[in-house]
Amino acid sequence: MSINVLLLLVMAVLFATGIYLLLERSLTRVLLGILLISNAVNLLILIASGPAGLAPLYDKSIPAEEYADPLPQALVLTAIVITFAVTAFMLALIYRSWVIAKRDEVLDDPEDRRVAEQDSYDVEEDSEIAADSSEFEPADSAPTGPDVDRKGAKP
Repeated sequence: MSINVLLLLVMAVLFATGIYLLLERSLTRVLLGILLISNAVNLLILIASGPAGLAPLYDKSIPAEEYADPLPQALVLTAIVITFAVTAFMLALIYRSWVIAKRDEVLDDPEDRRVAEQDSYDVEEDSEIAADSSEFEPADSAPTGPDVDRKGAKP
C-alpha cells in the first residue's frame, strides 16, 4: 500500500493550524481550530483505511480482498456528525457571549489568577495526622452501649 504524501502534508498542516487556533482566546478562532482538526482527523481515517476498492455489495465472483472496508466510511460519517454537533454548540456559545458581553474573547477571571498565584502547600490537606482520629469503631469489634443487649442486637 502506498501512502499519498500530499494527503499526509495536508493533514499535518490542518492539525498544526487547528491546534494553533485552539490556543487563541477568541471563540471564533477556537471554532475554526475545531473544524480544522476534525477535517484533519477525517483525512487521517481516509489515509489509514487503505486503497480504494469496490463497493461492499456481495457478489460471488469478486474476491473479498477487492472490496472497500466500510468501517472507515462509517467512522468518517460519525466524525462528521460529531463535528456538526460541536460546531452548533460552539456557535451557540459564541452568540451568547456576543449578546451578553459584546465580545468574542474569553477574559481572565481575577479569582482564577489568584488561585494560580497562591502557594501549592495547603496546611489543612498536606499536614500529617498524628493518630487515627476515626470516630467509628473497627469492624471486628462488637457494638456496645446502653441501647445494645447482651447478644449485640439493638432492641
